[in-house]
Amino acid sequence: MGVCHVSPVHSLVLVHPPTAACVLFNEEYMTCMWGSRETLTANYSLYYWYENRSPVVECKHYLQDQGVSIGCYFNQSEIIQFQPFRVLINASLGSRTLKFLSKPMELQDLVKPEAPVNLTIRNMSSNQLQLTWTSPYPKAQCLEHAVKYKSNKDTNWMHQVKGDIFSFPSVDYEKYYTFYVRSKINSYCGRTQLWSEWSVPVVWGSNSTSKGTAEEQLHWFWIHTVLIPIASCLLLLVLVVLLVRMERVWVILMPRIPNPSKNFDELFITHNGNFQEWAGVPKDVVESFRPNYSENICYVSELPPKDSCEPLWESGNYSPSVMPGTPAAPREHSPYKNSYVGL
Repeated sequence: MGVCHVSPVHSLVLVHPPTAACVLFNEEYMTCMWGSRETLTANYSLYYWYENRSPVVECKHYLQDQGVSIGCYFNQSEIIQFQPFRVLINASLGSRTLKFLSKPMELQDLVKPEAPVNLTIRNMSSNQLQLTWTSPYPKAQCLEHAVKYKSNKDTNWMHQVKGDIFSFPSVDYEKYYTFYVRSKINSYCGRTQLWSEWSVPVVWGSNSTSKGTAEEQLHWFWIHTVLIPIASCLLLLVLVVLLVRMERVWVILMPRIPNPSKNFDELFITHNGNFQEWAGVPKDVVESFRPNYSENICYVSELPPKDSCEPLWESGNYSPSVMPGTPAAPREHSPYKNSYVGL
């Protein structure tokens, strides 16, 4: 971290002079902090300039904590690297004003890159892993990286400084491993000890459920825990609105079961189950369907065979009685034994 030790210009000296700490984050913006609300005893203001290049300018964006100025924010347009940068801090204490001037600083030595992203583990052979990542820092050639890792059975982290790729030569498939990566500016582009924050971890091994990148893990986490429940609730809400507001949809999805019993109340209550009366059939039509006819009685007798003896009535002096209105049977013999019916 770039620390700006300032010295008073006037003869008055504070007991605790402010110390400005300036950091250039990923070459996108810079902050210079000189304390906290609890430790500051005066009102501070900051002025800065680049030697032999620009006039003195007051801070345009103060960082405050409950109304107390504790630092200054610099946009990317206000940042110039490889130029001596100086800061003047004014401390107002009552009627007195003290001025503290920093030593010249080189902003390229104050860069703190952003943490690496897209950590990916690949199986290169039966026992070898390869870890790769990308960096949001715009000058990737100016970075060096550090990797720390350990298995679930290790107690201490293993550290190793590498380039853009880390190879793990021997792994145990019964363990699972956790990897982190961080970056800093190398000696070719600056002189700094400001490391980035550690990346989001990536895990590999038998008990690991996520072997992809950290961003993929976060992506699936949001899908399963946030997106799917919200989408399900919205879909259910839409269906409820459709069922309540649109009667036709309700009738199609939930048709009513017909109840025909009410249509026959008059048949059984008023007409006592008389279907003809209930249906309005005329009486003469009903009478026409009633049976109104009779049949004559048929008498059946059997003729003796042609070569037989005398009739039974001759041998027994018995003659069959003839019912009035019935014609006498013919005397000639028939070739059939069957009787005939006289109507």
